[in-house]
Amino acid sequence: MYKNLRGRPGAVLAAVAVAQFVVALDLSVVNVALPAIRTALGFAPLDLSWVVHAYALTLGGFLLLGGRACDLYGRRRLFVLGLAVFGLCSLAGGLAQAPWQLIAARAGQGLGAAVATPATLAMLTTTFPEGPRRVRALGVWSGVNAAGGALGVLAGGLLTQYAGWRWVMLINLPIVAVALALVRAGVPAEARPARRERLDVLGAVLATGGVGLLVTGVVRTDAQGWDSSATWTMLVAAAVLLAAFVVTESRAPAPLLRLGLLRSRWVAGANVLVFFATAGQFAAFYFVSLYMQQVLGMGAAATGAAFLPFSASLVAGSIVATRVTAAHTPRASLVPGALLAAGGLAWFARISPDGSFLTDVLGPCIITGIGVGLVIAPIVAAATTGVAPQEAGMASGLMNSSRQLGGCIGLAALATIAAHRTGTATNPAALNDGYALGLGIAAVLFVIAAAVAIGVLPRRRTETPAPRPATPAENRLEGTPS
Repeated sequence: MYKNLRGRPGAVLAAVAVAQFVVALDLSVVNVALPAIRTALGFAPLDLSWVVHAYALTLGGFLLLGGRACDLYGRRRLFVLGLAVFGLCSLAGGLAQAPWQLIAARAGQGLGAAVATPATLAMLTTTFPEGPRRVRALGVWSGVNAAGGALGVLAGGLLTQYAGWRWVMLINLPIVAVALALVRAGVPAEARPARRERLDVLGAVLATGGVGLLVTGVVRTDAQGWDSSATWTMLVAAAVLLAAFVVTESRAPAPLLRLGLLRSRWVAGANVLVFFATAGQFAAFYFVSLYMQQVLGMGAAATGAAFLPFSASLVAGSIVATRVTAAHTPRASLVPGALLAAGGLAWFARISPDGSFLTDVLGPCIITGIGVGLVIAPIVAAATTGVAPQEAGMASGLMNSSRQLGGCIGLAALATIAAHRTGTATNPAALNDGYALGLGIAAVLFVIAAAVAIGVLPRRRTETPAPRPATPAENRLEGTPS
């Protein structure tokens, strides 16, 4: 149904890289600014976390819907729409005068990102054919995605300290403008289809509701705890909705997520792997940042700058992973990368309340960064191996949903475990014990990711997902571009 409208590959890759960078940046850039935001807008202590959670909730809840919409209504159109919404909500957040205004803006940013992110991957997989060129393009996407998250901490610290907290939102505007200009310059618009499949509305409602309740239930454990009846009510409701989603998708003529896609060991294995790896990565960012600020006593800007070695190591790992994956398979990079990241986090788990950046952070930061780069770069190639162009958005939405859910659930679960270890104590030694425990469990999550890569992912690229059955409309309109 879709032609591969490839346009100018360099311009497509540049637009996608810039857009994904700003989306990833926004996942972490506000974290360091939270104390300043609380003071400026008068947030209640328990409400402040919603500045982060509102973004994660809408992003995670609408990724599957955004991915399928890209397939049905055009990747370029949805890419531009998502970026425009993201940029406008960034402006609204930067101008917010009350807590509810900032939370609403952050939710809007997440919605825009949920539309734009699957479109970025779908545009890459339909622009670059399978092989070394696609691997290199996906390596760039993965590298800027991970670097955006890491550099967000640095940018957040510098902007908050020297320009004011509002700039952690307003900084998105020029980046979005550059991405939109690149799209206009080199990404062709798809022709409108002669006949368009209908969006799976019931599936969209069930998936969005189920994922939304799951994310909400998990992230609210910081205030309600895992033993709260409210927490378990949301988690059970999420399970019911997601089970209904699976049943609905197995019967829908044009599903939001074709379950046959999961018969591929590449697709299924990559999604399980990215869930565990991202859970460990997000938690590691959180604990190391808190360790440097609350135990070592480093300021916001210094903490942000301390993440530069991690970012540089991550980029180096991504470059190596791209070359290894192009020559072999994603599995050849994923296994050693996950084990290296696990080793770095195990080293991190030996942090001391009497430590320093040079003795407790720098070394494990470099090892972990290289390992994460080796994992993050090839995971997209694994998750889209053998996927038909008509389902590129679907596969992209699924992979990004797994990544987002892994990050949210992993961070919330490990933060709760660390808090239980710390108890009510606020002295550096007690905090150090909680952070060390969280980092140790993050290392175990990467070991699980390595086990998934070894046990599930094929050794060769030959296996592809079950073929997508043609719809009646496609049978009648075969050869018609859309």
